[in-house]
Amino acid sequence: MTVSARKATIIVCNTIGGIWLATAQPAAATQQFATQTGETCGQCHVSAKGAGPLTPEGQAFKANGNKAPAGSSAPGAATPK
Repeated sequence: MTVSARKATIIVCNTIGGIWLATAQPAAATQQFATQTGETCGQCHVSAKGAGPLTPEGQAFKANGNKAPAGSSAPGAATPK
């Protein structure tokens, strides 16, 4: 059985695409705090650009299920009415 160059290319691309999709992992970062409070990434992360180690406030946010902790002084942290 012979396979044309076009079919071989399609098979290779589909195989690579399938492997890529199967190994893809969801991003670990969350922008929920910034969305909830209007704060920057640097509010939760040591780096102002985000990512990397968390500040104490970022650790509290993560420990609270990615929700602004009750009584937080961050803008927008109050629960909506």
